[in-house]
Amino acid sequence: MFRQSKTVLQKLRCLSFQRQSQCRYRTTSATERALQYQAGQKIHGFTVKEVVAVPDLFLTAVKLTHDNTGAQYLHAARDDSNNLFSVQLRTTPLDSTGVPHILEHTVLCGSERYPCRDPFFKMLNRSLSTFMNAFTASDYTMYPFSTQNAKDFQNLLSVYLDAVFFPCLRELDFWQEGWRLENEDPTDPSTPLVFKGVVFNEMKGAFSDNERVYAQHLQNKLYPDHTYSVVSGGEPLAIPDLSWQQLRDFHATHYHPSNARFFTYGDLPLEQHLKQIQEQALSRFQRSEPNTAVPNQPHWSSPREEHVTCSPDAMAPDPAKQNTMCMSYLLGDITDTFEAFTLSLLSSLMISGPNSPFYKALLEPNIGTDFSSVVGYDGSTKEASFSIGLQGMAEEDIERVKSIIGQTVDGIIADGFEDERIEALLHKLEIQMKHQSTSFGLSLASYIASCWNHDGDPVQLLKISEDVARFRQALKDNPRFLQDKVQHYFKDNTHRLTLTMSPDDAYLDKQARTEEDKLQLKIQALSDSDKQDIYQKGLELLTAQSQTQDASCLPALKVSDIEPTIALTPVELGTAGGVPVQYCEQPTNGMVYFRAMCSLNTLPEDLRPYVPLFCSVITRLGCGSLDYRQQSQQMELKTGGMSVSTQVIPDSSELDVYEQGILLSSSCLERNLPDMFHLWSDTFNSPRFDDEERFRSLVMMSAQELANGISYSGHMYAMSRAARNLTPAGHLQEVFGGMDQVKFMKRMAETQDLSLALRTLQRIKRHLLNPENMRCALNATPQMMTGAAGQLEDFMINIAANKKLRKDVRPNITERPLNPLETPGSGPSRKLISEPHFKPCQMKTFFQLPFPINFVSECIRTVPFTHQDYASLCLLARMMTAKFLHGEIREKGGAYGGGARMGGGGLFTFYSYRDPNSMQTLSAFRKGVDWAREGQFTQQDIDEAKLSVFSAVDSPVAPSDKGMGRFLSGVTDELKQGHRERLFAVTDRSLVDVAARYLGIGQRTCGVAILGPDNDAIKKDPSWIIK
Repeated sequence: MFRQSKTVLQKLRCLSFQRQSQCRYRTTSATERALQYQAGQKIHGFTVKEVVAVPDLFLTAVKLTHDNTGAQYLHAARDDSNNLFSVQLRTTPLDSTGVPHILEHTVLCGSERYPCRDPFFKMLNRSLSTFMNAFTASDYTMYPFSTQNAKDFQNLLSVYLDAVFFPCLRELDFWQEGWRLENEDPTDPSTPLVFKGVVFNEMKGAFSDNERVYAQHLQNKLYPDHTYSVVSGGEPLAIPDLSWQQLRDFHATHYHPSNARFFTYGDLPLEQHLKQIQEQALSRFQRSEPNTAVPNQPHWSSPREEHVTCSPDAMAPDPAKQNTMCMSYLLGDITDTFEAFTLSLLSSLMISGPNSPFYKALLEPNIGTDFSSVVGYDGSTKEASFSIGLQGMAEEDIERVKSIIGQTVDGIIADGFEDERIEALLHKLEIQMKHQSTSFGLSLASYIASCWNHDGDPVQLLKISEDVARFRQALKDNPRFLQDKVQHYFKDNTHRLTLTMSPDDAYLDKQARTEEDKLQLKIQALSDSDKQDIYQKGLELLTAQSQTQDASCLPALKVSDIEPTIALTPVELGTAGGVPVQYCEQPTNGMVYFRAMCSLNTLPEDLRPYVPLFCSVITRLGCGSLDYRQQSQQMELKTGGMSVSTQVIPDSSELDVYEQGILLSSSCLERNLPDMFHLWSDTFNSPRFDDEERFRSLVMMSAQELANGISYSGHMYAMSRAARNLTPAGHLQEVFGGMDQVKFMKRMAETQDLSLALRTLQRIKRHLLNPENMRCALNATPQMMTGAAGQLEDFMINIAANKKLRKDVRPNITERPLNPLETPGSGPSRKLISEPHFKPCQMKTFFQLPFPINFVSECIRTVPFTHQDYASLCLLARMMTAKFLHGEIREKGGAYGGGARMGGGGLFTFYSYRDPNSMQTLSAFRKGVDWAREGQFTQQDIDEAKLSVFSAVDSPVAPSDKGMGRFLSGVTDELKQGHRERLFAVTDRSLVDVAARYLGIGQRTCGVAILGPDNDAIKKDPSWIIK
């Protein structure tokens, strides 16, 4: 997987700190045990260098070095059972053939101890991992996994170590994962030769995203003298220049322990990790000098300007405004951790939220639709950068924007920042340190990766409170501390790049021609015997891909390793001001989490398309006496964020029944609870709908964001459209979040007069922010719950004037008691929409879009969550993906991804992602059903599917989210346990049975959708609707 750069503050945002009370070692905690190590201590070939308690993050950091190879190692001991391992290698290519990216794919295709094809994908089904993946960044490649099971950790560690250090790197795997010349139909030598390969198609897909194109050019041109001047993921037309031998050579030089950094996290003992890593990998190596260091970029003596082109965006809010312009500045070395911390905070003060100077200067005049796709501080390269600019702007405004950026920098140097904004930012950091996530280890690995990659101190990076204290002191010692930084890094900085990008109508044609020229050049160099050789190799690869693999060499857990019962989550049900409330006491580390579900049942049907927009803007327009800037400031000072989102919740027992609503979500430190509820009270009682210019800015940003998301999430849009006519919930989900919504927001962005839309939102507010149709949930510590309940009661009193009994729009309402032990009608209930006369219909839809690859989906209507057959369909989807579709769609077809999944709404969904094929993939879906009906799978296949499904079912849940399944969907612990028992009970007979009964051609009701390039086969077929 190719990873784009992430800013430090984004990483800090991901770094939500989890403290789990559960500990598997009763005597002492993991953090206390780790404190017993001492500098100089020798353990299994490693020497301890440093042991540091990091109380902010409730962990102990142990830094070690491997004696023989010099490999670096960091262990973060923490009372968290979701243990993580990662190894990262500094990979610094000097061309754009994508060698580190193709290598990342190929090392996972078989190794010395595990020579079967594709052990990585096979381990997904032999493990209870909570995460398994690999990433290629600009200058490192990382291989992380996490699991809550100690035996599983050892199994996965063994597979990962062998893959990274002793891979097979077979030529066949290079052809499959990287690139190859092959006959279009590998079984027919008369068909034309074409380029194929998983990474080749992945990167064609990546470069169909204009934001991605811009970001890549910006980095390449700001750092033109070394590894950052090339595309580490691979430029599609350079990928066919890579040879198999070059791949092997790159592995030999870069994948050596002397070039490696190992990281482990969690409550498992460090000694066991070190012993296994030493015995299975490092003992076979001696120290080498990898020579992979990245030199500093020579600084320019004067600023530079560059221009690039891209594909026009059919979904752009304004087709006449598709230019992007950005100024990017080279900053300091990221290994100076305090300077990096300061610059990332400075970046947030400059660009984040409506009170920031660049937001006011660039976004509020509506010159463009949003900031440029690269904006703010980026610490993912050895020397950081800061970028500022606009997208969705007219060409004639480019000079104006340049001068605005210069004026804004001057304004910051003159005026500085308000103290309250600095406090709001430091409050945000405090919340991020207290909020507990389930993937803390992974966030930590990502957070330290770039700095550590360039020999910065990863432990220093974790001492966030020290940095905050030092930052406060610096401001105290020099009130102009931040202004001086702006003067130095922005005003006086001559290493500044101005990059503009404009659409070119011929862009895709030029790319296709260049690819065709490249292909013809390759073909012209071939003799007849070369062509025959290619044909034979294609058959050889096809044979290898079609063979049933013996995976018995791989380690595996057993179904008996899965816990037979779930851990119960106790909740209490009560009321506040007559509104039902669910209270869930959790170790939330001093945070309070509030949710409110508000029903849409009384909302007129014609207003439903506006609901996502309402959700997007209702907390961003101002409320009460606060304008939108003051509201934003108060939210940052007093809360961890306030958001509203659409909810379409299929019923767990009937397909044509669903709940529709919006979910209000917010969190805060315990001390700020009254302030958070006061902000919600003002939002209910007096939201501001009087600032049309502010509203226009938000509409443009929202429309731009949706348009930009299609190339990245095309499979989600295809799945949503395919499901549209199969269930009532599927139809509403398409209205709220599918291509229908993208087109609706495009129309809104094109509307000159938005006053009518603002009045529409006021009407929606009266229906939705109504305590009569509402239920709430609080997650807090036991000590805080009584106080929180009292504050919630006060909130309900404050908004009581909004309570109004309104008539439901739909005639058929089904009530489900909030307490499943009560008889319907005797207590509070969820009011669901029932559509007893709904008629599902088959529909095939094609969206022609300017992409060189396809996103394909087929959905089939089956059964709801509590149905006896639901568990069998879940396992069938997982098994079909692993044992059939992966081979057909990815290995043979060359798509980046594909498979099947069973959704809670009763839809069995096939999908493919960044796929060079369309009709061939639909055919693969149907063949998958035939394969399942023939029952040619083993008990081992079924057991592996169970492990894979249970790894998702049992994935960790954060304290903030405990009880949410019950609150939103009515899925109680008892229902979950029933589902669990049905999963355990699935047999080969039940899998064959559900495949025939629900997925067979004659039995199914299905929808199909494809997003992709011009398609002659579809155009000639009248059964398709073309958009």
